[in-house]
Amino acid sequence: MTLYASLPINVSQGFTNIQGRYILKEKVVLFATAYLQAAITDLPPLYLYRNSSNPSETPSNISQLKNTTHNTNTSKNMTSILIIVLVMILVIVIFYRKGNQKCVSPVPISVNYHLTRKCNYECGFCFHTAKTSYILPLEDAKKGLSLLKQAGMKKLNFAGGEPMMYPKFVGELARFCKTELGLESVSIVTNGSLVKPQFLATFGRFIDIIAVSCDSFDEATNVKIGRGRGSHLEKFTQLRIICQEHGIKFKVNTVVNKYNFEEDMRTDIQAIAPFRWKCFQVLVVKGENDSDVTLRDATRFVISDNQFKQFCDKHSTIDGFVAEPNNVMKDSYLILDEYMRFLDKGNDPSASILEVGVEKALQSVFWDEKNFIHRGGIYDWTKAIHEDSAKLLDW
Repeated sequence: MTLYASLPINVSQGFTNIQGRYILKEKVVLFATAYLQAAITDLPPLYLYRNSSNPSETPSNISQLKNTTHNTNTSKNMTSILIIVLVMILVIVIFYRKGNQKCVSPVPISVNYHLTRKCNYECGFCFHTAKTSYILPLEDAKKGLSLLKQAGMKKLNFAGGEPMMYPKFVGELARFCKTELGLESVSIVTNGSLVKPQFLATFGRFIDIIAVSCDSFDEATNVKIGRGRGSHLEKFTQLRIICQEHGIKFKVNTVVNKYNFEEDMRTDIQAIAPFRWKCFQVLVVKGENDSDVTLRDATRFVISDNQFKQFCDKHSTIDGFVAEPNNVMKDSYLILDEYMRFLDKGNDPSASILEVGVEKALQSVFWDEKNFIHRGGIYDWTKAIHEDSAKLLDW
């Protein structure tokens, strides 16, 4: 007896039905039941399916079937029956588990909210450039951040463009994140030029970290890159002092590129003493900064992996130093744009979380959680260091 010869013809049709999983499951049960009946009555089940247009119908007159019984070896028949029944039970279990299996969505523990594309600087390698001046209404932004908190967000980072072009917006959201949502960490990535003492006097208590971009301690190099017009280092140093006065952790971000990879920054960085110094290999993002038809062209800043390694080897002994080559950066950042859509490194963005929710939006982009952890994405990111900061995720 072969399995294909005994299968009811309608079982295969269940695969293509819009509710095929449930139809197939029902017919498999009937199929297995018929074989069990055959085992009890010592009848081959082949007749049952070949002479019935409806596999759910079972013969009412057992004597009629006995009259058509072929002279078969009962023990062999029973062995085949048991094997097939076991296979059918296995199929049922598999379909049941698949039908009830829920997709495990990634937890957006740390989100980078690029709230605007506008900026007062013109850094040549920027990947989030001013295609639009749109910014969400404050209440919509609060709604989106609430959804992220419900999905598991613990840290929010404001970025741009230059987020401090909208200080009131950033400040009110920082207050909301700390007092209403209870986030562990709120941070701002800024070029530092627009952070005023009055802002920190009002909102500083709601901010854990301020990360300031500094690509060189030579002002001429900063101008060549597009970071300011000659006074960047002065503002950078002033902001370091103000942050210390307000108990805000000070972080430095450096984009290592063709114009600074040979620079020795050890003395200057040690004098600034940031709690964390993150050094990125300049990154080209398709459709954002990859050609002369985009607003920025980062290709002229590109360095080799060996050149980036050369820079990192020189500075690796400095406390808080973190290197991020291209292969580490890609897919390890969860980026939300000005419409609250997740970005996907040059691919189409997700729908807005305000429209479809966080879980569905995350399903349409790729975020590498393991790479996020591997690059040191979880660290002591609050003003008060938590004892369990290394246990924020249970992997």
